[in-house]
Amino acid sequence: MNGVLERTLGILELLAQHGHGLELAAIADQLNIPRSGAHRLLTDLVRCGYVRQARDHGDYVLTTKLVAMGLSYLSNTGIVDIAQPLLDRLAEVSGELVRLSVIDGDRLTWVARAQGARQGLRYDPDMGSDARLSCSASGHAWMLALPDEAALALVAQQGIGQSSEYGPNAPATLQAVMDCVHEARAQGYSLTQETFTAGLNAMGAPVRLNGQPPLGVITIAGPTVRFTEEKMRALAPELLSTAAQLAAASGASPFFNKRLPAVGRQALAQPIYAL
Repeated sequence: MNGVLERTLGILELLAQHGHGLELAAIADQLNIPRSGAHRLLTDLVRCGYVRQARDHGDYVLTTKLVAMGLSYLSNTGIVDIAQPLLDRLAEVSGELVRLSVIDGDRLTWVARAQGARQGLRYDPDMGSDARLSCSASGHAWMLALPDEAALALVAQQGIGQSSEYGPNAPATLQAVMDCVHEARAQGYSLTQETFTAGLNAMGAPVRLNGQPPLGVITIAGPTVRFTEEKMRALAPELLSTAAQLAAASGASPFFNKRLPAVGRQALAQPIYAL
């Protein structure tokens, strides 16, 4: 990892994956940075308020400064204000976790949620992480609205990952991923069973206007013992309706009114598959 900026961002991204913090040696080794260089960068990050040490000469952890910046950004874009009432209603109807992810370039990031489960098993992951496109309902829902070439490029760039990290039914090859995408495209929404996480089922629909590249994805997820395929199929009309309503309201957010990302421009230049 070369360059001060690249190394600094690498440290921030690594610490974001380790909430309990990491010691200097672990940070330097994982990022292939000399320990003296890693120490200088961490000292600067501490001075600027982005990182702190859990104790004297102890592990380094992120502060809430980056979180506050992200929340402030989302607030100013209006994404959550527009989406939250729709997410809340879908969560109430489904009784499960509903999430919105937005597309920015080649990344699909969860930014808002509504929890419909009031008791029993609940699935409630942290926001701000990127979806694994190859095995998540979010990823399949995004790719169903893109030509195969664009979808393959996204998966190849991100990678499929180790099967042990995901659910027992996670696609293990590019062809298996595309088979899932084709099935999702045929029905207009994605449906996954224990692909992203063992014991978890999910479904997703792209948020898009008039056949254009999607702006984001809405998903519903819940435990397999409760969120069965039959229940998911029954909820498909509600999911698709919510996605359409959010797409119609998206013009009120400056985030969705920006120029199309690279993947979107590429997709517009190629035929869009009908849902």
